[in-house]
Amino acid sequence: MDSIEQHIEADKEELANPQISPQRRRHIEGELAELEAYAEHHKEEIEAGDHHDPNALELYCDMNPSEPECLIYDD
Repeated sequence: MDSIEQHIEADKEELANPQISPQRRRHIEGELAELEAYAEHHKEEIEAGDHHDPNALELYCDMNPSEPECLIYDD
């Protein structure tokens, strides 16, 4: 996707399809929740023009900032 907004809309459209499998529905619902939380946490950055579609690591670290793979160390 080109932007987080497009990704959120694509997920909503896919959830509107009654024919998707239950596994796919669960996956999309989880992804959509993470994307919406990310958009809420980064509202100022998005309003400033940063509309990039976050990758899985960015979403994970936004939800779990204290995990080892998300920590940033200043040397």
